[in-house]
Amino acid sequence: MSQSSAPSADKPFLRALAGEAVWPPPVWLMRQAGRYLPEYLETRRTAGSFLDLCYTPDLAVEVTLQPLRRYGFDAAILFSDILVIPHALGQDLAFKQGEGPVLDALTGEADVAKLDVGRVLDHMRPVLETVSGLAKAIPETTALIGFAGAPWTVATYMVEGGGSKDFAKTKAWAYGRPDLFEALIETLVQATGDYLIAQIDAGAEAVQIFDTWAGALPEADFMRWVVAPIGRLTKRIQAERPGIPVIGFPRGAGLLYPTFVRETGVTAVSLDTSLPCGWAAEAIQPLAVTQGNLDPIHVVVGGEALDVATDHVLNTLGGQRPHIFNLGHGIVPQTPPENVARLMERIRNTPRPGSV
Repeated sequence: MSQSSAPSADKPFLRALAGEAVWPPPVWLMRQAGRYLPEYLETRRTAGSFLDLCYTPDLAVEVTLQPLRRYGFDAAILFSDILVIPHALGQDLAFKQGEGPVLDALTGEADVAKLDVGRVLDHMRPVLETVSGLAKAIPETTALIGFAGAPWTVATYMVEGGGSKDFAKTKAWAYGRPDLFEALIETLVQATGDYLIAQIDAGAEAVQIFDTWAGALPEADFMRWVVAPIGRLTKRIQAERPGIPVIGFPRGAGLLYPTFVRETGVTAVSLDTSLPCGWAAEAIQPLAVTQGNLDPIHVVVGGEALDVATDHVLNTLGGQRPHIFNLGHGIVPQTPPENVARLMERIRNTPRPGSV
């Protein structure tokens, strides 16, 4: 790893991504900055809307730092949202109480043609300012992760106009109008690549690509709409910013996880909660660094159940091969902060598997 090798000696997260079996394993949690923390809720009230929080650098830096102060995670991840990309492309976006994200749904060729990749980086200037601020503010041993949503997942929100249970409209485009859907995906690949590279230039030391709805597609379409676009993004980042690790998260991919890793060329892969740790150790860890995959509800429940589940991940995936401890999906709002502290203590104080 050329560009990131210099600082990685003091950053356990980057050392693991470089292939070292660090113990205790580095740890961060998806959505570690968020609604389970009272200080976040206070900052959120100050900001006004969720998008205002994402686009106000001082406040976005603050909420990113809050969980680091409490728990000493090994990585900070930019506070933002995957849907800033369609917003930057010119699609209307709002976050409504009780509804989640609401977009002005794309309906056909004319809507796709209006999407403007050229305005993305100008729109993202406040977010990139947040990345620069974080690069200066985080502790010396903490790594900074940039991120974006994967083209398939972001496209589902753009076509459906928000969240969906069956992605019927998006699949109708993908299956029935593949040329039109390819045009949308290619626009997203270009915009997302520009955005991730700009985050790297602003100070991100690794990037994660979230494909939250990857598991919604059958195999052939998974290969076309999940694997191929992420592969193009990974190849571009590796060519233009060599040494920067790329983490993929194809949530719900199941048995296709190894194929995803081989075909995309990602440095590391984040494992969702449904994957058996023993299978992942045999089928995935020989191919790439792994990250995950504690069920977020174990952190809600706490107590002995949390300890047992944490130990299982540590003992199965950690120790012999490089692994980054994380959840199998984002931390949920009802999580007691003291349970996160218990989790961190357990990870930090568990002996390496096989040690005396």
